[in-house]
Amino acid sequence: MISQRLFLHCQRLSYSSMFYRRFLTDVNLVKNLSAPSKDYDALVIVATELDQIKEYVHNSVTKDLQTFSQLNKRFNKELTLMINDNVPGKRLIYSPTGKINRDYDDVRRFTDAASAGMKKALSLGAKAPLIASFGAKQYQQAHLVSLLSALDTTYVPLQIREDKPEKKTKVERLGFFIGQTSLDNNYNEKLINYARAIEMGRVVARDIGGTDPERMAPPRVAEYVENLFNKSSDVKINIIKDKNEFEKNYPLFAAVNRAANNIDRHQGQLIFLEYQGQGEINSTLLLVGKGVTYDTGGLDIKTGGGMTGMSYDKCGAANVAGFFKILSELKPKQFKAIGVMAVTRNNCGEESYATDEILKSRAGVRIRVGNTDAEGRLVMADPLCYIKELALKEINPQLFTIATLTGHAVRSYGESYTVVMDNGPARENRTAQKLQVIGEEIGDPFEISTIRREDFDFINDKSEVTDILQCNRRPSNATDRGHQYPAAFLARASGLDKHGRDSEKPLSYTHLDIAGSAGKLPNMPTARPIPALCQMFIADRVL
Repeated sequence: MISQRLFLHCQRLSYSSMFYRRFLTDVNLVKNLSAPSKDYDALVIVATELDQIKEYVHNSVTKDLQTFSQLNKRFNKELTLMINDNVPGKRLIYSPTGKINRDYDDVRRFTDAASAGMKKALSLGAKAPLIASFGAKQYQQAHLVSLLSALDTTYVPLQIREDKPEKKTKVERLGFFIGQTSLDNNYNEKLINYARAIEMGRVVARDIGGTDPERMAPPRVAEYVENLFNKSSDVKINIIKDKNEFEKNYPLFAAVNRAANNIDRHQGQLIFLEYQGQGEINSTLLLVGKGVTYDTGGLDIKTGGGMTGMSYDKCGAANVAGFFKILSELKPKQFKAIGVMAVTRNNCGEESYATDEILKSRAGVRIRVGNTDAEGRLVMADPLCYIKELALKEINPQLFTIATLTGHAVRSYGESYTVVMDNGPARENRTAQKLQVIGEEIGDPFEISTIRREDFDFINDKSEVTDILQCNRRPSNATDRGHQYPAAFLARASGLDKHGRDSEKPLSYTHLDIAGSAGKLPNMPTARPIPALCQMFIADRVL
C-alpha cells in the first residue's frame, strides 16, 4: 500500500508536470496569409476595415468579404463567418472592431474583436486558429492587445485541468500574423514571446485568484507557488507560516489570521518572492498583495448573500505571483523585484479578532479595530512596513499595494477600472499618470484618485488610547471617500507616512484598488493590472 506521504508527493509531481505543460502552448509568428497552412484550422481576421487586408490575403478572401458586406448593413459591426478554400481549415472569421475614432473609443475595440473572433473559432471546433491582426496607427499596441485577448480566451481553469485532464487545453497551437510592414520579424518574435510570458503570469493569477476557497486555501496557495518556482533559479521564495513569528513581526496579519490558524488547512502564509536580474540594478519594484482566500467578514459577518464571490479576495496576492512568473520567463536585466503575498482567511469563530480591539502594528502604531470586515488593510500593513524597511536600502525603489479592497472603488468608477492612488513622492514622479497612459495604450485602464488631508483626518482616532482607527462602522460604498482613506490608513499603519515629501528619505508608494477590475464570479479573474505593470516596468527591457 502506498503511504499517504508518497501519494501526496506523487500528486504534487503530477500537478507540477500538468502545470508546466499548460505553459508550453505554442504561439508562432506566421509571415504569410496568401496560402492556406496545414498547421492551422481557422483564420480569424481582426481589422477596422477591409482595405487593410487586401495585400495580405488571397484575392478570393477579399472578394467574398466585399460581396457579403454589400448584403449586410451590419458588416462592420458584427462578426462574419464564411467558408473559403484559401484559408486554413476553410473557416474564415472576420471580426471587425467597428469605429475606433469616436471620443469614447479606445484600444479595447481590438480586445473585444479578437476575443469574439477566437471564441467563435473555438465554438466551431478549431484547435489551431490563426489570428491575423491589422491594428491601427492611432493605437500603437493594438497587435499586442489583440494577441493578449486571443490568449485570454484559451485559459482553462485550474480545477478543470486537474479534474478533467482531457479538457486541459482548448487549443494545440496559436498562429499570429501581424499585418504591418513597418515592423520587422525580429521585433514581432519578441512581441509574441512577451505576450506569451504575460499570459503565463495571467494564468497564475487566474489559477490562484479564481480557484475555490478550499482548493486554494492558504497552505495550498503556498504549495502552488512552491511548485511554480521550484525549478526557477531566478525567483527566490521564502514562506512564513509560524504563528509565533506572525505575532512577533506581523501582528496585524496575526490578528486577522487568528480564527483560521487553529484549522490546519486554513492556516495563514506570508509568501516572500524576490527576483534580481543580471547587471547593475537601476530600479526596484516592491509589491504587497492582499490574499484573503475567503472573507466571511469576521465577527462583523457578511449577511444576505454578501459572501458570494469572496474567494476572489485573494486576487491582489495572485497578481503578485503572476508578475513574478513573468519575471522568471523574461528575465529583465538591471531590475529587481520583491513581493509579499499576504495569504490568510478572514474566518468567523471563537478566535476571531473583534471590533474595539486594539492592535499594535510592526511600525509601532496603535490601531483601534472599527470593523472586522475591513481586514485587507490589516493583512497588508505589516508586510508593507517590511518592504518599506527594505526599500530604504534599495536602488530607485517604488512600492505598491494591490488589493480588492473596497466596494467604494467599484461604486466610484465601475467594474472595468483599477483605481490608482499615489503618496507625495509618487505624485512627484507622476506614477499614477504614467500608469494611466500606459494602461490606456494596452487596454488595462486606470482611474486616478488622490489621497488628501481629509483621509488622514478620517483615520485619526478620537480616544487617548490609540493613534488611528482602522475603519468606521458603515460599508465603504456608503462612506465619503471610502476608497481613499484606506490608502491613508496603509501609509500610517506601516510608517510610510514618515517617508513623504518632507522626509530626508522619501519613498514612492502607490496603492492599487482592483475591486472593480479584478473580475467577479461567475467570470474568471481578469489578472489585471498585470499587463500595465509589465508595460511600465519590463517592456523596455525586453522588447
